[in-house]
Amino acid sequence: MKPDLPFSDAPEGSNIPDEFNRVIDAHVHVFPQKIFGAIWNWFDDHAWKIRYKISTKDIFNHLLDRGVSHIIALQYAHKPGIATLLNQYMAVKINEFQGKISGMATVFPGEPDADIILKQGFKLGLTGVKLHAHVQCFDMMAPYMEPIYQICSDEKKPLIMHVGREPKSEAYKCDPYEICSAQMLESVIKNFPDLNICVPHLGFDETRGYRFLLEKYDTLWTDTTMVITDYFPMKESIDLSKYRIDRIMYGSDFPNIPYEWDRELKVLARSELSKEQLDHILYKNAADFFNLPTC
Repeated sequence: MKPDLPFSDAPEGSNIPDEFNRVIDAHVHVFPQKIFGAIWNWFDDHAWKIRYKISTKDIFNHLLDRGVSHIIALQYAHKPGIATLLNQYMAVKINEFQGKISGMATVFPGEPDADIILKQGFKLGLTGVKLHAHVQCFDMMAPYMEPIYQICSDEKKPLIMHVGREPKSEAYKCDPYEICSAQMLESVIKNFPDLNICVPHLGFDETRGYRFLLEKYDTLWTDTTMVITDYFPMKESIDLSKYRIDRIMYGSDFPNIPYEWDRELKVLARSELSKEQLDHILYKNAADFFNLPTC
């Protein structure tokens, strides 16, 4: 059954808010067009209507032309055997934009030679790794995850791992509430103390638990993607001033969103966060996590 989630055709801004002079979007999705089409159909049937159904090149141009300084491009392999092609696609696309895009590699957890696939992706210039537990249905504590954690740790590559329990869908092949939890993620952090991890969406729907983990571990980050926009029903309101401000990154989830591209930026612009706090969220923290050169 499709959730009753709204679509917004509210006007979009032509640029980032005037008070923001530098923005890294740490959560942007790109895929080859055929895979993108399948993902958009899935969202139409099981989640929300996507507002921006555009190509990878148009995605990058859309954000850069509107003042975004740098983009972190994410992908995930939904089945074994396609990660190498996805990584090659990502490398080609980011190279077209001369340092303005950082692309994340992917792998399907448990597939043969996962460590080799990632090493090849890193040689292509990819910055880190993106995994999505809801789609890939992995157990983050399983032995097959250890090569992924170890190679990222050894090569000092960050890992973005969607292991928050929401947004949940009956259309997934596994129950995110059974394989995702802040407690399980904490075990990974303890076992791989040199591994830098980002859990997107503030760990939705365990936002409180992940907020506490951020205070305990210097190797954990999170991003704001879609959870500060009042789009999803939330157990608790999000007050970013109560978070460890040097561990939160801005992300849009563009283009797979049901509202205007700058909705989240507008929320941040209206917030009572200081200019310094906003610069951490919008730029500095992502630059640190992804090891980007700063100006």
